[in-house]
Amino acid sequence: MNVRAARAATSLRDSPRVGGPLVDLEELAVIGRFDTVLGAALRRERHDRPFITLAFAQSVDGSIARASSSPTALSNARSLTVTHLLRTRHDAILVGIRTVLADDPLLTVRLVEGPSPQAIVLDSWLRFPLHARLLVDGVRPPIIATTTGASEASAEKLRAAGARILRVPPDAHGMVDLEALLLRLRRSGTRSLMVEGGARVITSVLRAEVADHLVLTIAPVFLGGLPAVNSLAPLDVGSLPQLRNILHTPLGDDLVLSASL
Repeated sequence: MNVRAARAATSLRDSPRVGGPLVDLEELAVIGRFDTVLGAALRRERHDRPFITLAFAQSVDGSIARASSSPTALSNARSLTVTHLLRTRHDAILVGIRTVLADDPLLTVRLVEGPSPQAIVLDSWLRFPLHARLLVDGVRPPIIATTTGASEASAEKLRAAGARILRVPPDAHGMVDLEALLLRLRRSGTRSLMVEGGARVITSVLRAEVADHLVLTIAPVFLGGLPAVNSLAPLDVGSLPQLRNILHTPLGDDLVLSASL
């Protein structure tokens, strides 16, 4: 185990937030290797956008949630530890407004020691609820990325509640232009971005071909629900995302896969 892996394993082992039987020594070593691979990838700094890691959990049949869109916990405690370690390694974390409305997440680091990333929410029409935990209980105010055409009245209410509003031009479908947003984030100092979902955001990132790294957790269950990835058109077969440098390991009953894109 190299120095970075050893440090990651030690920080997890000694963290009072982990404690108990959450991870054993072998699993600590595995998590350390994941951290080493990601650390090497993160050093490939870009200047046109942040380095982007896609990190999400899905069922065996590729579902990210039940068909009802109700919150669905897929990661076990061990693989969730990897997710929280990933959060500490990124400057910011990105989710879509549907994730906020369905799950009301905090997007903070709780299972390991380390800083929480800046939360960013894609919300083209400012549907962000004023009672969301990101506003009420978050470590720092969320950035809500919206379009130049979104309601200024809604923006003022969110600003008054503590949110930061970042307006970018809409794309051809009237949604936040992802590439324009990424350029703005990089110019403002965001060097690394973790994308956790939901399905529309994951698909948009893959379709735009801007993902650099993938950490995928596969839970041993069939959901028959909402797919994690939708149509990647207009990408042709030759340009579809391909995984490279694949590392995979079981953590508890989950299978965690790390790869370059």
